[in-house]
Amino acid sequence: MNSYKDFGLRKPEPNWDRIRKTVHHEEPDRVPLLEALVEYPVQSRFLGKEVTADDVKSQCDFYLNAGYDSVPITVSAMAFGKVDEASPISRVIRDKMIKDDSDKQDMTKWSLEYSSFINDRNDLENFPWEELEKPELLKPLEEVEKFLPDGMKVIANSGKVFTLTWMLMGFNNFVTKLIMDEQFVSDVFTKVAHVQLNLLEKIFDMPHVGAVWIVDDLAFGNGPIISPEHYRQFVFPWYKEIAKRCHDNDVLLFQHSDGDLNPLMEDIIDIGTDLVHPIDPTCMSVRETIDKYGDKLAFAGNVANELLRSGTQAEVEERVKYLIRTAAPGGGYCLAAGNSVTEWARFDNYITMLRTAEAHGNYPITV
Repeated sequence: MNSYKDFGLRKPEPNWDRIRKTVHHEEPDRVPLLEALVEYPVQSRFLGKEVTADDVKSQCDFYLNAGYDSVPITVSAMAFGKVDEASPISRVIRDKMIKDDSDKQDMTKWSLEYSSFINDRNDLENFPWEELEKPELLKPLEEVEKFLPDGMKVIANSGKVFTLTWMLMGFNNFVTKLIMDEQFVSDVFTKVAHVQLNLLEKIFDMPHVGAVWIVDDLAFGNGPIISPEHYRQFVFPWYKEIAKRCHDNDVLLFQHSDGDLNPLMEDIIDIGTDLVHPIDPTCMSVRETIDKYGDKLAFAGNVANELLRSGTQAEVEERVKYLIRTAAPGGGYCLAAGNSVTEWARFDNYITMLRTAEAHGNYPITV
């Protein structure tokens, strides 16, 4: 199995306090690395062995040797970034709701835009919500504890409220009912939120969890997917409750959303979010964002996925140095990709990102 030595990286010294200090706008020894997901083919190439979603030991080995202080584990009805065959929500819909419809069993024929699994109150009442709270969803989070090295903690990717709601309703149906039947939409949000809150209460019993990461896209490149007023009415009160429960249990709250979040930033601050990811490099300026909100929030990200895919190693190195120079002084910034480290990223570019952070991310920042 490969290790940090094979890529010229420093010996791992994981320390969750490095992230905690950064989030609280203190300078630790170096700028932390932070990802909600490095896709398994990238982990596999790094370690020189296959890594799968069920193999939490190998995931720990990867994040440790790559220089991270945390291991992200998905504990949610939906996997990070996509709805795939492995997502619990997919299995529930396939096995419980459309088990007699062979045509719909093929996920490639589902349309998140048009497919509505909760269209009326009968659907809402009969949906098998208990399937989304089954104890086996927490199995990876429980299992990973015995593989964590000293100093390392887990980030639980959980808490999707917005995406899970519109996906179950089908997007077109969701936005129509948002206008025509607000109470029904509110009731679906409430059901989804309680599923997430019930999972969180179990997560809080695990001392190796240092943060909860809500991975819930709220915006397009040109602004919010629905109006800020609707977010304030239906979504943000639940986020605020999640934040309160996290902080009551000494757990940090991170939030991911692609797109232009500027119209929502004050709301995100009011929620009690500790860190926002990824300052979408396709539509947000890291300099302007840090200048405007850097004293109220910590941030992670902004190494564009497109750069990791098609840029040169020199371009990746320069971007990482710019982000460290621009965002890291005084704490409040963790280096991360502009969404996640995807399997289509150039592996050499990803390694360059790690090496550059290691070479230039020590405090005090002098790059």
